[in-house]
Order: sequence, then structure tokens, then C-alpha cells
Amino acid sequence: MSRYVGPTWKLSRRLGYSILENGKELAKRNYAPGQHGKDRRSKQSEYGKQLTEKQKLRLTYGVSERQFRRLFLLAKAEKEVTGIAFMRILESRLDNLVYRLGFARTRRQARQLVTHGHVLVDGKKVDIPSYLVKVGSHISLSEKASKFAIVEDAIKAQVSMVPYVSCEKEKHEGIFVRTPERSELPRDINEAQIVEYYNRKL
Repeated sequence: MSRYVGPTWKLSRRLGYSILENGKELAKRNYAPGQHGKDRRSKQSEYGKQLTEKQKLRLTYGVSERQFRRLFLLAKAEKEVTGIAFMRILESRLDNLVYRLGFARTRRQARQLVTHGHVLVDGKKVDIPSYLVKVGSHISLSEKASKFAIVEDAIKAQVSMVPYVSCEKEKHEGIFVRTPERSELPRDINEAQIVEYYNRKL
């Protein structure tokens, strides 16, 4: 399955979960899209619940189904709890860290900066959004990107920053300080359900 490029708000309303992590999609209409969205009530099977949790996490990070499954297999090979390892791997993606550092307002915007060659890791250009950044790595923007209006707007709009990255906004650079704790990761995701979903498949 290719990456979804349609309206994010519609997906958020269908899942009942803010994919953008700011709650704006659900602020006005906290129900499924469509003519009968308000009246739609369905009792999910256990498999349905697992699928929903998987979609919530996958769409939050904007990862294709194929990539998502590959990253799950990487997490399963880790020694720590699979669900937490999986979420930590997703957080270490380059596009996500560009977003977490505040250089972009959304992960889609961050992905675009990466693919257009505007992001450097330890001084070297990396144009692969799925690149897994190692703890301690320096992430910076090219001199050209540092002057982009969208970058400046994103930096000004950022209210807070996650504690596992540090950023020098004036220099447009930051560091992936450490792996995140579970309490610092999306709280409304039940990673155990996702593990169960893939255990059925594998």
C-alpha cells in the first residue's frame, strides 16, 4: 500500500484520534466523516481494535504499510519490549526528528525538507526520510533551508519541545539526545494491540 496523501483531518475523524497530535482535527467535529457520521456506532471486534491501533500509529508517523511492517520486524528483534521498541524506532526516523526539533509544522512538511536535500546529519546530507538516526547525532538544516519562510514560521509556532532532543533555533541545528521513555510517546496508542495484530499475521 502506498503512502496516504489525502486529507489528514478526515482520517483523524474516522479513527477518533488526532494524527497531527494537536487535537485540531477533532475540535469542531468529533465524529466520523460522512452524512451519517454522527449516528454511526459500531462495536469493534478484537481484530478491529488491533487494526485501528495499528492505523493510528502508522498514520501518525506517515509510514507506508510496507515500511511499517519492516520496522515492526526490527523492533521484534530487539531485546526490550517489542511495542516500546517499535515506537522508539519510529521516533528515530529522520523526518520525525526534523518535526520534533520544530523545523516543520507537520511530519509531511518535514519529509519534504528531507527529500529535497535540505537536512544534514552529522554534517552530511541525508535525503531519505526513513533514515534511522542514532542517539547523539547532530541534525541541521542547509543554509538555504534556514531562510525558508515555512521553517521560520514553524520555529515561531512551536510551543514546547520533547525532552529527548535539544535544539539551537538560531543555528537551525539540534541533537537527538536519547531514546524517549514510554511516557514521552503518544499516550493514546495501545502498542500491545499492534503487537497482537502483527503476531496474527507473522
